[in-house]
Amino acid sequence: MVNKAQKTQRLLIVSNRLPIVVSHRQGRVSFQKSVGGLATGLASFYKDYSSIWIGWPGISKERLRGEDEFVRKELAKESCFPVFLNQRSIEQFYQGFCNKTIWPLFHYFTEHTVYNNQSWRAYKRVNQVFADEVMKAVQDGDMIWIHDFHLMLLPSLIRTACEERGVKVDIGFFLHIPFPSFEIFRLLPWRGEVLKGLLGADLIGFHTADYVAHFLNSVRRILGYEHSFNQILMDKWIVQADIFPLGIDYEKFSGAKEMPEVKREITRIKKRIGEDSSLIISVDRLDYTKGIVQRLEAFEYFLDHNPQYKSKVTFILLVVPSRTGVEHYAKLKREVDEVVGRINGKYDTIGWIPIWYLYRSVSFATLSALYSVGDIALITPLRDGMNLVSKEFVASKDGGEGVLILSEMAGASKEMGEALIVKPHDKNDVANAIKHAIEMSSEEKIERLKSMQDRLKRYDVVRWAKDFTERLSEVKFSYKRFGTVKVDDDIREKMVHKYGSARNRLIFLDYDGTLVGFRNKPEKAKPDNELLNILKKLTDDKRNEVIIVSGRDPYTLEEWLGRLPVEIIAEHGVWIKERKKEWALLEILDNSWKDKVRPILQLYADRTPGSFIEEKEFSLVWHYRNADPELSLVRARELKEALLQFIANMDIGVLEGNKVLEVKNTGINKGRAVLHWLAKRHWGFILCMGDDWTDEDMFEVMPPSAFSVKVGLGVSKAKYRVDRPYEVRTILRSLVNA
Repeated sequence: MVNKAQKTQRLLIVSNRLPIVVSHRQGRVSFQKSVGGLATGLASFYKDYSSIWIGWPGISKERLRGEDEFVRKELAKESCFPVFLNQRSIEQFYQGFCNKTIWPLFHYFTEHTVYNNQSWRAYKRVNQVFADEVMKAVQDGDMIWIHDFHLMLLPSLIRTACEERGVKVDIGFFLHIPFPSFEIFRLLPWRGEVLKGLLGADLIGFHTADYVAHFLNSVRRILGYEHSFNQILMDKWIVQADIFPLGIDYEKFSGAKEMPEVKREITRIKKRIGEDSSLIISVDRLDYTKGIVQRLEAFEYFLDHNPQYKSKVTFILLVVPSRTGVEHYAKLKREVDEVVGRINGKYDTIGWIPIWYLYRSVSFATLSALYSVGDIALITPLRDGMNLVSKEFVASKDGGEGVLILSEMAGASKEMGEALIVKPHDKNDVANAIKHAIEMSSEEKIERLKSMQDRLKRYDVVRWAKDFTERLSEVKFSYKRFGTVKVDDDIREKMVHKYGSARNRLIFLDYDGTLVGFRNKPEKAKPDNELLNILKKLTDDKRNEVIIVSGRDPYTLEEWLGRLPVEIIAEHGVWIKERKKEWALLEILDNSWKDKVRPILQLYADRTPGSFIEEKEFSLVWHYRNADPELSLVRARELKEALLQFIANMDIGVLEGNKVLEVKNTGINKGRAVLHWLAKRHWGFILCMGDDWTDEDMFEVMPPSAFSVKVGLGVSKAKYRVDRPYEVRTILRSLVNA
């Protein structure tokens, strides 16, 4: 069933390759549908939309021999929009940066990774070509879904171009390969540019939770952006990172065994192998990430340690040629040939060859027949984003028996726990799994398969695509999940109207993170001339009472803001200063506890380079904004736990702020302090703005008529939300100009 969004919103799928491959042979252009997983899976789905598919047609401009327009018109009949590339760009972009840099690095093969500035420039150039072509097709309100590592700069390029043209679109990106850990990703010289490119999207999809965590960690540690609920706050939009494990066309594989051509292939294979032999199958593209050599050696180890199965087990190894012109792949091909030859020479007998080695591409009928006759699928990649072969094998066994042996390093292992999960580098572990699979009872085989099949039926490739596109449509409404409403022009006009008609107004403003952005050192966050000018204009109006509510000490706030007729709450409510009056304590406090707590904070400051202690009159603050993000998060948790145990019987508490832990007397908070002003009279207009957990106490005591505004992400008791301090100033300027 097609939902309403599908009928009204266009979908632009953008990938490196189109679902149709163009070739030029014997003086004529030919078109052939791609058999790739993405193209096949999305073929029916994307036609439910009024949509187009944008990508490279698989042929260089030189080989088209001037027939570009003919190709463009023919592809348009299939809703495809070609991106033409010359041979040099293809070599430097695809064969170079994509296959020699990103592919090995993201799969943890750093020894194969090449860092080449020329290839990087080609990658940027081709991504810009794609962006230019997308912008020729884009319309207001489109949904743009970008696929895979070839186009990681594209989301930001499209967002920038759309903003310049005033076009509103939803941008999604899905990565079909692993996203590596920070320690691996940081090796990429252009890591910052790649992350910034990805962060142009509204939604970024990954196969597993691990990949999401690695991505968010790299964003935090390289670019400094924090995340909340897997959301990253950009200047004018939110980026959501989420998990969408790619499915398959289940019915296609489960029903294939009934096709006449598949039945013929099944008969042929069984005749060749024999009925009494257990059949292990392995299907892979030639690639060093697939662990083909290690798998062969594990099979050899199995035969060595289980001689009773000699002549009773046959291993069909299907390897599909790939990147044969690349040195690493040519070397791998030779190594596979040698290992297969060695094992067959060591064990073969008259009438039995241990390994039936097929180095070729095969038809769907042959592939389905292999799945159908295979008793065991041995799938042990050293690293794999998902691995759809494992899912195809399980689907092909619908109504039959079979055992899946799957590497823990494949993304599919996170979904298919009923498989025999193995360590691909451990020959003994894989050999034991083969033995277990051969000896497994029919009941256990069926039970394991049934659970995986039910899951794959429910979450097939169409469900995957719908989940992603529906989630992308929802991202723009992310603010609502935090219980607040984004301040737009209508809400700001409502504020201005109420402000203009009020006889008396009360304005509470947090300082750090609200009026000014955070700085590496607290003393650098002095008010600039623009802020001072805004505050002066607000306080010049006799109907206004403006209160700065801060966690800073009174001396700093006096120095920075004392010349203005503002009123001040310092140290989260310990000190208050009313207009034309001296500083006063809200209540008498004992700070003798500081001598006992200070050594604990000092210990953690010494153990966490970049962190430091700030001492206020009635509180101690541990700052870790400048510390290593990963280490500081661990240390913050440890310190909080240590403090809570130490102060359990003391009248003090631990307050978490933005990259700070503050120890202070309990009962003192901003909410209690602002009640002093709220109780003075009936106010016609109240505005309260803050960014931190410490400001939630203020939001909680605001009357229903008040405009409470949270700055940034996070669950809040405020009614409204803005993204950044500059939006706070925009609101205040609107009030000043009312």
